[in-house]
Amino acid sequence: MPSVVPASTSTAADDLRITFAPLSLDQAYALADAPQNGAVVVMSGMVRDNTDGQPVVALEYQAYEPMALAVFKQIAAEIRQTWPDVSRVVIHHRTGRLVVGEISVLVAVGCPHRSEAFAACKYAIDTLKHNAPIWKKEHWADGSTSWVSIGACEEPGQGC
Repeated sequence: MPSVVPASTSTAADDLRITFAPLSLDQAYALADAPQNGAVVVMSGMVRDNTDGQPVVALEYQAYEPMALAVFKQIAAEIRQTWPDVSRVVIHHRTGRLVVGEISVLVAVGCPHRSEAFAACKYAIDTLKHNAPIWKKEHWADGSTSWVSIGACEEPGQGC
């Protein structure tokens, strides 16, 4: 059963969560913002209406929360090693059933310079999709369903 209270871990500068509740772009941006930033880059992953041309009506996400949060924490640490000027890292992922148009994942990175913020944000989402123990169940328009490991999104032919 999905938790109603968000599972989270954070440092003074980072906010890492898995939650059943809807995600907020405004909140993610605010958490990534800091006075030293010249850029805040936000990536919003949303439920789209198709995968590889097949109509989708909803996605259902499940996560092994303790391990997923550990992966998020590792991603934030790796970002800080690669881009030491990054001021804040925000990673939020939903669980439960989401309909077309809902936000499933938010990644926000605050940094003094835009190029590092973009690179760190891209690294965070790509690494999350490859490493985090999060699975999605696609609900097709014809009533059928299929489970997909998000790590499979790195494989050719996967419409992630």
